[in-house]
Amino acid sequence: MSNAPRTLLEAIKHFSDPDVALAQMVELRWPGGVHCPTCGRTDVRFLATRRLWECKEKHPKRQFSAKVGTVFEDSPIPLEKWFPAIWMVANCKNGISSYEMARDLGVTQKSAWFMNHRIRTAMRLGSIMKMSGECEADETFLGGLAKNMHKHKRAKAIKGTGGSGKTAVMGILERSRKGKKSRVKAVVVPNVQRMTLTGEIHETIEKGSKLYTDSWVGYRRLDNDYQHEMVDHAVEYVRDNVHTNGIENFWSLLKRTIKGTYVSVEPFHLFRYLDEQVFRFNEREDDDYGRFRNVLSSVFGKRLTYQQLIGNEEQVAHAPT
Repeated sequence: MSNAPRTLLEAIKHFSDPDVALAQMVELRWPGGVHCPTCGRTDVRFLATRRLWECKEKHPKRQFSAKVGTVFEDSPIPLEKWFPAIWMVANCKNGISSYEMARDLGVTQKSAWFMNHRIRTAMRLGSIMKMSGECEADETFLGGLAKNMHKHKRAKAIKGTGGSGKTAVMGILERSRKGKKSRVKAVVVPNVQRMTLTGEIHETIEKGSKLYTDSWVGYRRLDNDYQHEMVDHAVEYVRDNVHTNGIENFWSLLKRTIKGTYVSVEPFHLFRYLDEQVFRFNEREDDDYGRFRNVLSSVFGKRLTYQQLIGNEEQVAHAPT
């Protein structure tokens, strides 16, 4: 796209024209021509005054918009505001809060919060190719700082030391090699016991690959499937090529985003914030328009309703990442 915007200001100006925004959606969703999402007919009629299409086949939902079947479905917010929102979430290195987005777009904070989560749904990785070569695995805990809690809340939430009262997250990083940049996968896990951690490793990394971890007991008994080496952080942090600095760098980026921008993240929404940070990390070598386009290309066939978003904790906490 020769006239593609390169900055947020250019993107706001570029997509302020509803016809331009709609054309971008059509290009990505229907590159071979618009067709009815219900029956598949291609001889549809465009209703220019309403920016809708109408199928010639008589069936329910004959009229449809470009939002149908996307994370934008049923949203009264126009694409002219959705597109800058996607641009900000995809390109702000430390994320953007719903309060800031609400001010910038002229919507309510509740709407901006919902928009943020819909965009994160589009960022979610599907099935990925297994990692190989040199990989690192590590775990961390995310949650509120005890010193920032009221004493009554602290007594209820913190019942021990270390990760007590926090949410466990596991990360696996495939190191860069010739012609291939490093990439990461991060998931919320119920615990950091051996069965949980090794299960994620077997699901993500090809057998025979080199695997570097710390000396946590949860990483024991992997030698039969991987070239596994551990580094004991009580003694050293790096031994030749054996270290977990790559995945720990990702943890620092993630924690800076959560503590500095989002401040307080409920455990049952945490996987969505992981999706956001993983996307930006894995797409870091692309330019701003490239990241924006990648997210926009992923809005199709995904849906997140407000009722799903605010559903009970158990349902949302175990949603696939």
